[in-house]
Amino acid sequence: MQAKKALTAEFIGTFALIFIGAGAGALGIGGLVGVALAHGLVIVAFAYAYGHHSGTHINPAVTFGMLVAGEITLSDATRYWVAQFAGAALGALVLSVALSGSGVTGLGTTTFNPSSMTASQAILIEAVLTFFLVNTILNTAVSGKAGNLAGLAIGLTLVFCILMGGPLTGASLNPARTFGPALIVGDLSQFWVYLIGTLLGATAAALLYRTVLRETV
Repeated sequence: MQAKKALTAEFIGTFALIFIGAGAGALGIGGLVGVALAHGLVIVAFAYAYGHHSGTHINPAVTFGMLVAGEITLSDATRYWVAQFAGAALGALVLSVALSGSGVTGLGTTTFNPSSMTASQAILIEAVLTFFLVNTILNTAVSGKAGNLAGLAIGLTLVFCILMGGPLTGASLNPARTFGPALIVGDLSQFWVYLIGTLLGATAAALLYRTVLRETV
């Protein structure tokens, strides 16, 4: 029963992140600040709503970081990934239907411009930003040091990452965030960049936490 609750939480949370976050991006609500807040507020809300069920990863890179840090088993991580990518795909599909006829295109996809940035640069940006996000999660929610403020700290980290990285790569920090909209618009050509970048950043944060920052009793 607990596993079912966790997977349900991951599915709904990722669905919401795509529907609200990518939706805000597609509509251009409030410009870059509005898009950053839309993503961050979803994280804050679901951290408090579902954190006790699944930890509210709603991000395959976060789950990968937890795996590297030894905080989740491979079997549980695999189930989380299935729920997250499924939630992202459905979220993007529902968003596409909701926006049909509105004249909005792109579904808030996270992309970079190859004419002004190389794939390596995009990978580096996504890796650094994802490092910040997973670092915050490990040292607040996982360590238990931030108490009830962990959800707020994580949401604000996503906000400041999007404020910087949004104009460059879309600041995905989340393979599912890139995958869902890209799948529905039919262009997964840049997905590998976001997958590699986010996993590298998550790995670096997890290794730092596991070898240096984790407090042992």
